[in-house]
Parts: sequence; structure tokens; C-alpha cells
Amino acid sequence: MTLEQVIAGLKKGKVAPCYLLYGEEEYLISEALQQMLDMIIPAADRDFGLFFIDGGNEDIDLLKDHLLAPSLLGGPKVVVVKNTAIFQSRENLGDLIRKISDNIDESPEKSAKYFLAFLKLSGFAWEDIRGAGWQKITDEQWRKAVGDDPGEDRNKWLPRMIDICNSRGWTAGDFNDPSDQFEQLLQHGFPRGNCLILTAEAVDKRKKIFKVIDKAGIVLHFGAIKGESATGETFKLEAQKLLGRNGKGLAPSAWIALGKKTGFQLRPSLNELQKLISFVGERSIIEEKDVEDVVGKTKEDSIFDLTTALAEKNAQAALIALKAMLDQGMHHLMILTMISREIRMLLQASLLIRSGKLPKFTSTMEYGTFQKNIYPAVTGLASDVSRKDDLLVNKHPFVIYNALRHCGRFPYPVLVNYLDDLLDMDRSMKSTATDPQLLLERFLIKACASKAS
Repeated sequence: MTLEQVIAGLKKGKVAPCYLLYGEEEYLISEALQQMLDMIIPAADRDFGLFFIDGGNEDIDLLKDHLLAPSLLGGPKVVVVKNTAIFQSRENLGDLIRKISDNIDESPEKSAKYFLAFLKLSGFAWEDIRGAGWQKITDEQWRKAVGDDPGEDRNKWLPRMIDICNSRGWTAGDFNDPSDQFEQLLQHGFPRGNCLILTAEAVDKRKKIFKVIDKAGIVLHFGAIKGESATGETFKLEAQKLLGRNGKGLAPSAWIALGKKTGFQLRPSLNELQKLISFVGERSIIEEKDVEDVVGKTKEDSIFDLTTALAEKNAQAALIALKAMLDQGMHHLMILTMISREIRMLLQASLLIRSGKLPKFTSTMEYGTFQKNIYPAVTGLASDVSRKDDLLVNKHPFVIYNALRHCGRFPYPVLVNYLDDLLDMDRSMKSTATDPQLLLERFLIKACASKAS
């Protein structure tokens, strides 16, 4: 069932006893939840009819008290459990590790909850890993416990998580899995008019609790949006809704500036857009200057600075951007991936120009002229090839424009050789004690010094 079908049913008064909203797109889940609540329970009744419980360590007794008691006002009653951990299993350990790493800087408490769930599911004992005990875990033991995670970066997040949990006095015993009690509660049923809504990032569909909810209620999946173009389109749709609700518009140059800073990642982009809406006050149009004033320098900024400096053969700017990325805590292998991506884009742009299938393009051409005269031919080529996101023809038009502008600075054979250099760097970073920063700096200096044909 789709969200549109659920909303249509709610408009007719058809409310299921239980809903599960899950997936990686947290913003879309949040928006869907708000739409559903707006349909189920009037704002005036929410003080006595709407209850929120934080997931990850649910108080099952509190949940029972809410769900098994009818509303004091006699109307609908909704209990929302956000970010529940009851659907996680050993199959989700790789996802849990990614969530731990993603949240460790901005939301350490949230990251710690994921970590406690990880310990419970992986079988690692708190008593054995606390302090320096985690260093005794062998690669073989890690692979046996975790499976799909190689554990290469565990020395970066594992000791930090132990310190965070220690500082809060938390141990693995503080994580409880209430799955069995949840199942009993759902099978028992609720008083008429009561509704449970669960949100989760990852689920194991083989767990009995998932099957019980799927049978008793409605499950909606909000999977990760694949590819830059799809992400950009989804952001544009959600942004237009947000701007429309607030009577605002975004100037074309502001769209581009925001994309450079956030990479059009859904939640960060929309969070920044909400700040911009508040910042401009009574003004109806958000300008590029507003974006520059409000949206701080992000990792995406530094990535853009690095790839732009590389494409423009500006060694000094490239080294400054590299330092900024390392200072922000970005892993050297991730930076290597970004550099490799830029070289591949330049190589593909060079191939496009050499193919003779595009109208004449010059590096001084304006973006508007490119969109009018060149981009239609690129989209024609894109329709004949795979929709894989690593192909230049499937990228945002501004990315294609810049790649075509800059590729002439690099001879085609040189770009091919750079791919071999980057592969050698990857091997060195993973198998030798050579300083990764030094390897990256050497490559950037070499690439920016090479002569164009």
C-alpha cells in the first residue's frame, strides 16, 4: 500500500489499528506521519488523545497503559513510537554500524542507543569491550559476529562509543528487546478508536513482530532514494511543498548555491531551507546571498571546493580544501573516492566531446546556452544507456556543464593514467603505513601541475 492510498482511506474514516513507517528517508517518514496524524486526530483533541514514546528502549508497560485505555474524550487516540528498535536483528548489524557512525558527532546520545542495540545483537559483552578490551577483538571474531561489515574503521567509532556510554553510565543491560510483549499486545487488540503508529529505520521482515504488524495493520516503506537525479527531484518536490506552505520562492541561483552546500541530501537540504524561510522574514524570494549568509560551510562545501580546485588545476586551493575535509573528520578513503569520482567525470566528459555526438561546446560557453543547445543532446544520449548514477550523462545538468568546461585542461591519456594512480593509492592506504594525507597531497599537486593538450 502507498501513502496516497493510506491518506485516501483515512479521509474516509478507515483507520487501521497499527501502522509501521520504515526506511532510510527519515524526512519522508516524518512528513508522512504528520499527514496521517492530521487526518486521524483533530488538533484540539491532541492534549488527551496523542502520545509519543521514544523508541530504542521502549517502556512496554507505559505503552500498554496508553493503548489499552480508551480516550478520555471518547474520540480517537494515537500512540506514536518513534525510531523503534524492535525490528532489528543480526541481519541489520551493518545498518546499525552505519547509523552509529553517521550520528556519533551530531547526535551522540542517539548513536549510543544504536550502539547498545548493536552490542545486544552482536553478542559482544560490555564487560569484555569496555576500557581497552575492544582492542582484543580479532578480525576473525568481528567477521563472525557482524558478517557484512569488515570492521576496518571500528577503531574510529568503537572507543568513542564506549566513552560516550561510560559518561552516561549506560551498559548493554540498558537495552531491552520488547518484541515478545509487543506481539502479545498487538494480538490482544486495542479498544475501538485506539491506534499505534511505529517508525523505524531498518527492519528484519523475517521477525515474527513484523509479520504480526503486517497482518494486523499497514506497513509503509520509505526506501533510500537512489541516484543524484532522483534525490534532486525528490528534494525539489518536497522543497516546493515547504516553500508553498510558507508563501516563499527560491531564486534559481539560490537553488544551485543550496545544492552545492548540501548535495541536495533530503533532510539536511530541507532543514537548511527551513532556516532560510525564517531568515528572510517577510520577503517572498530567497536569494543566493541568503544561502551564503545562512547555510554554514559543510563537508559538501569542502568536497565541492576540492573537486572544483582539481578541475581548475588550482593546487593551492585543492590543498586548502583537502585540509578542511581532514579537519572535519572525513576519512581519507572517502576523500579518495571523491577525487576518483571527479577524475571519472572529467574522463567521461572528454569522451563525450571526442565522440562528436554533441553540438560544438567551448569552455567559455554560458550555462544558459549549454542548457538550451547542448543539454538536450546529452539527455538524448542518456536515454540510450544505463541509468547508473556513476555515468556523467545521468548527472544534474550543472555537473555535466562543469565537467565539459574543465576536461580540456587534462589530456585524455593523463586522465586514464590518473585512474591507475588512484588505484595504487587505494592499495597503499589499505595495506601500508604510508601517511594517507601525504599520498593525497602528492596526487593533487601532480594533477594540478599537469599540462593540457
